[in-house]
Amino acid sequence: MQNPTSERAATFPTHPKNQTLMLEKNPHSTKSKKINKKAKLTMLLSPNPFSLLCALLLCLPLALFFTANTKHTATTITSPIILNIPMSLPKNISVTEKPNKKPQQPPPPKNHDDKAKPTRPNKKPPQSPPPPENQDDALFKMATRMKARPTRPNKVAFMFITTTPLPFAPLWESYFTQNPTTKNLFNIYIHSDPTFSYHPPFSGAFHNRVIPSKPTKRFSPTLAAAARRLLAHALLHDASNSMFVLLSPSCIPLHSLNFTYHALVRAGKSFIEILANETTAFDRWAARGPHAMLPEVRLEDFRVGSQFWALTRQHARLVVNDRVLWPKFNAPCVRRYTCYPEENYFPTLLNMWDPRGCVPATLTHVDWTGSVDGHPRTYEAWEVGPDLIRRMRKDRPRYGDGDGDGDGDGRRDPFLFARKFAADALQPLMRIANDVIFND
Repeated sequence: MQNPTSERAATFPTHPKNQTLMLEKNPHSTKSKKINKKAKLTMLLSPNPFSLLCALLLCLPLALFFTANTKHTATTITSPIILNIPMSLPKNISVTEKPNKKPQQPPPPKNHDDKAKPTRPNKKPPQSPPPPENQDDALFKMATRMKARPTRPNKVAFMFITTTPLPFAPLWESYFTQNPTTKNLFNIYIHSDPTFSYHPPFSGAFHNRVIPSKPTKRFSPTLAAAARRLLAHALLHDASNSMFVLLSPSCIPLHSLNFTYHALVRAGKSFIEILANETTAFDRWAARGPHAMLPEVRLEDFRVGSQFWALTRQHARLVVNDRVLWPKFNAPCVRRYTCYPEENYFPTLLNMWDPRGCVPATLTHVDWTGSVDGHPRTYEAWEVGPDLIRRMRKDRPRYGDGDGDGDGDGRRDPFLFARKFAADALQPLMRIANDVIFND
């Protein structure tokens, strides 16, 4: 029977461990000594858990050292790349986003050739493209900050809404320049629809008097919006403007500028027609829908009046500061032919907020007999003469819902303007201007 150890050794002659076991019985042999040394060296070089752990512990400080060095070097290298190379923003980030802390911007380069010069305020209304709606809001906010009390000397702001060249510009030119003593007592502002052409262009007293304007049309809030825009620009332009008169291209003066100036400034009140019992009031109130005006504007508070008025500076500020009623009147109408915001918004607003500060009458003479398509009678060239002007001067306004012969306080204010005149009436009017119209 064979020895199991010898059989195991014969089976695995090359394994060092087996050779060691076989030679342990004869340790004094030369061959066994050589093989024993070789086996021990092999065991030392063979990996085991303990030796691996020791190797890791020895290499750990070196790994930490190289890691720290590598991180510091990468930071040092990549930092200039981020600062010096422009990179595009992701699509979901907007350049208008405000960071928590504003980065310091480098100062602009100084140009030693340019000398600092004091700037003077521009006293003329700037000409620019139509302003967007948000610019209108900013305009009204700035105008609201203006003082309610005008500075001296008090001035009258003449504001024209037009879609055509002013057909009576020569007559108004004579009106504004006829008396040298009144040349510093007025300002002119024009709202001209930018979708129309103006040939000949505005010149003379009307040169450079056009404010940034928007399109206007009937049966929409655009005419009322244009009047508000004119008021805002006039408030901002001159702190001396104390009365604000709205006029159309077909208007003419009935008196001299000197007469008109004193009649308006001495009154100290706004002249605006305010009617409470008009038969068309309900249809106009419901033009945007049966309940669209509620709750801000009830039917009993709704008023009707002429589109053309003269407002005090205090009331002009009230109009541009209004954020309650205007959104209601600025809404589009569903019943187009009963939509007249320019004839409803201003009388309703002033009657609700300051009826005692208003004379409920317009100072612009008009004849509604024989009106066509919502327009008053138009005076043709053959009708113009001294008698027509004297007859208009003799008439008196209707105050509120009265009969047109004064009010309860005994007021008998004169008409200062008249409409509506055909464009070909210019020459007959010019012939009687000095002897009749400007002769008070």
